Amino acid sequence: MKYYGLFIDGKWRDASRTMAVTNPATGEVIAEVAEAGPGETRNAIDAAARAFPNWAALPARERAGLMRQVADRIRMQADLLAEILTAEQGKPLREAKAEVLMSADYFEWNGEEAKRIYGETIPASTPNKRLLAIRQPVGVVAAITPWNFPSSMIARKVSPALAAGCTVVIKPAESTPLSALAMGKIFEEVGMPPGVVNIVVGPSEPIAEELLNHPVVRKISFTGSTVVGQTLMKRAAQGLKKVSLELGGHAPFIVMNDADLDIAIEGVVASKFRNAGQTCICANRLYIEKSIYEEFGERLARRIAALKVGVGVDPSVDIGPMINVRAIEKVERQVQDVVTRGGRVVTGGQRVAIANAPLGWFYAPTLVTDISHDALVAQEETFGPLLGMWAFETDEEVIGWANNTPYGLAAYLYGRDLGRVVRLYEQLQYGVIGVNDPVPTVVQAPFGGVKHSGFGREGGHQGLEDYLDWKFVSIGL
Repeated sequence: MKYYGLFIDGKWRDASRTMAVTNPATGEVIAEVAEAGPGETRNAIDAAARAFPNWAALPARERAGLMRQVADRIRMQADLLAEILTAEQGKPLREAKAEVLMSADYFEWNGEEAKRIYGETIPASTPNKRLLAIRQPVGVVAAITPWNFPSSMIARKVSPALAAGCTVVIKPAESTPLSALAMGKIFEEVGMPPGVVNIVVGPSEPIAEELLNHPVVRKISFTGSTVVGQTLMKRAAQGLKKVSLELGGHAPFIVMNDADLDIAIEGVVASKFRNAGQTCICANRLYIEKSIYEEFGERLARRIAALKVGVGVDPSVDIGPMINVRAIEKVERQVQDVVTRGGRVVTGGQRVAIANAPLGWFYAPTLVTDISHDALVAQEETFGPLLGMWAFETDEEVIGWANNTPYGLAAYLYGRDLGRVVRLYEQLQYGVIGVNDPVPTVVQAPFGGVKHSGFGREGGHQGLEDYLDWKFVSIGL
């Protein structure tokens, strides 16, 4: 078992308390981590504040060079980082490695974008003035990241902040801090100036309280539940801090009758069952055009039943464990609700016993049908390997169902009639649309939601916007 300290001001620090990190597949305690409280968090904020002026003044090319070194080292250590991620989070090793490599891509992309933070010249109203608008970093940023993507969510927040010239305090999820701390080691190895990146691990409430109350913190970037996001936004308003939020999702997946069924079925599986369905953008509600509903359902059920559940280090495993017992109980509650309302479990619908995994946090990939639209699975984000399926007859009907939710993160369309596809995606009230694409997340494009799924964008050149302020300069000659 390994011990990890907190990464503050370029040094590894102990704390008076420690917390255990448990492998959700086996129940094994795999690490002890120093537990931060308000004092350690203040130290991290103060370190970021001291480092900010010099980091902001560093030429963009030099910031980009350090970020490229971070990307290179992540790629060099990808196998080790993937093993750490799978051990603390549970997802299959191949998924973990893909996440780690995407983290490297974020640092490389945003490092290059640092060189393209442009201002503007503005035509003046009089001949004796010159008008400029320049862009400057907002200051110290708090990045609060979730457990389901413990590497890429850090990279997606921290890399644009660093590119913009901000310094950062990272608060990773309590259950999955090791990926963040391993990245801290990389920051140390490349010679990132002390205080530019700081990592504090511990219970959310006291750390978040300090981040929200401290006047030096000028921006909060959070990925997590809508309820927590709403609370953070209310609290951040007291200090007029900038906020960007990537919150819950309830993604519809629409398959039209001209879709390639083989491609659509693989798309459903890739979207829904990646990370055991524990992703914000995974398909939650499957809408199939009525003329292909029966055939599609039969073929999809066979494909789902063939997925292998087990410990993520096994290369043949498709689906790892749920993150904790509350997560698996939520899936069970939604399945029972379907059955109570007269719905049908086509495949799955129960826990799976895995040898040498005493916690029992494994659930079979599950397809349910004949569901009322007021069932829990139709109304709530599942965050597990459960998928509900409905038949639709008209585009107006399916658009109504798809948009009938407070969430608006991701939606999916499968079909080959381009005109129909365009008409549908223009009506879908979502921030990300995958057309014949089950994983519409790339570093060079903006990612984020609308409605109760939050606001702000991560990725693409748009990802830097929330870390920059405009400053207008009027020069009298």
